[in-house]
Amino acid sequence: MAERLLTAQAVMGFFPANAEGDDIVVYTEEARRGVLATFRTLRQQVDKPAAQPEQALADFVAPRETGRADFIGAFAVTTGVGIDRMVAEFERDHDDYNSIMTKALADRLAEALAEALHKRAREEWGYGRHEALTPEELIREQYRGIRPAPGYPACPDHTEKRTLFDLLRVEARTAIRLTETFAMMPAAAVSGLYFSHPEARYFQVGRIGPDQVLDYARRKGMALREAERWLAPNLGYDPQEEAGAADREVTAERVPGD
Repeated sequence: MAERLLTAQAVMGFFPANAEGDDIVVYTEEARRGVLATFRTLRQQVDKPAAQPEQALADFVAPRETGRADFIGAFAVTTGVGIDRMVAEFERDHDDYNSIMTKALADRLAEALAEALHKRAREEWGYGRHEALTPEELIREQYRGIRPAPGYPACPDHTEKRTLFDLLRVEARTAIRLTETFAMMPAAAVSGLYFSHPEARYFQVGRIGPDQVLDYARRKGMALREAERWLAPNLGYDPQEEAGAADREVTAERVPGD
């Protein structure tokens, strides 16, 4: 801190939004006539007790058909500006310990900045203006609202970062960049969405079936195989076996006409 070796940068915004099915539609203005962006969410498909719903992040935004004017927040932060120079110097000196510790410290600072910015977001949004939580209670996330990040259990698709970055114009406003595989550079960075719903909770999408993956690919305008590649850790089926079964069905359907 004394030598200002690392620079922190952050951007956040609030936008009019409503849910349409499992999508979250972000509007250009509060009259909600134009669409600015659309976030695609995934719904749980695991067996759960009857009283427990299969959740999707879109559930925490008011459906458009209710006529309720809801909002969503978005953010991106980094504390890694300047880290490449520091790490390069340590590695040139064969100082692996300080190289590793620099990266670890920057990662922790990024998480701390994300927490601090979320507190400010709750205050500016209004519903968290009168919070009186201790640091320990903040760490245990005993506040209202959540900030899920693309690539994490509630929204496992990393490609949603592109929508978020375009919405906030992150790359024009900060030094954070997305790679071709949607990793953030500098690595000490966090991005995600803010949900204010009082019942919003973190959850894990878990395993999903081919029906939802096909629907998700259609909503994103993405080829099915590409969607399966990005959602590979969450697939509850083998894409090759599923493709083979589909091919066999097509062949069987064609036999009578031969």
